[in-house]
Amino acid sequence: MKKWTTGEISKQRNISIRTLRYYDQINLLTPSYKDEHGKRYYSEEDLFRLEIIIILKSLSLSLEDIHNILNKLSYKQILISHYNYLQEQLSKLQTSIANTTSLINMIDLETSFSWEQVSKLVQASENRMKTWMDYFQEDEKKLLKETIPSLTHNDEITHQYILLITQMEEYISQGIQPESAEGFQIAAKLKDLSDTTFHGDDDLINKFWEVRKLPTEETGLYPISEEVLEFVERCMDYMSHKAFD
Repeated sequence: MKKWTTGEISKQRNISIRTLRYYDQINLLTPSYKDEHGKRYYSEEDLFRLEIIIILKSLSLSLEDIHNILNKLSYKQILISHYNYLQEQLSKLQTSIANTTSLINMIDLETSFSWEQVSKLVQASENRMKTWMDYFQEDEKKLLKETIPSLTHNDEITHQYILLITQMEEYISQGIQPESAEGFQIAAKLKDLSDTTFHGDDDLINKFWEVRKLPTEETGLYPISEEVLEFVERCMDYMSHKAFD
């Protein structure tokens, strides 16, 4: 039967000899074998116990708690607990990535923004999709989750929407009317993006646009100013009228 020395285990698992000796001292992990010279060796069963200790430590359990539950849970139960812990950490990491992406995109949308805006965005970002999605049917939700632009996304479509919003804000500040050549170009770009985003589903486009106009507090969507929303409606109407001229 194969046996391992303290030094071998320390090297293989990158655990200090001092730590292994401390585990032995507190009867958390004691080597099962001792030769005639008093040298101690770990068995394969001891190493499985060590792996369980390492997993439980990763769950932020104290050594005392680990000692108390070590013999009460199966290896599978502990692995399932570790799996659930890792899933939770993954969810937190994904939320953090979404928050940071949102802030990056906010910089593109806003020339300046306050701490209150940033704080509100970070706190609400993980729930944003859950709120406004409730206005749609299950089949629509699936499409929207895959394609709808969001501040938490870092894709080309989202960037194009951000550029259009920024451009409309500039036109508004310059006094350029939606019923103009510039407004017509904005409408044409918006239509192309909408067709791509919603796969040409006009009913879904209109339904989303109605939700988009609801108060931010109700939908959780990133706030767009009333001036920009009005600019969009007017330039889209202008493009529609021009098509029939």
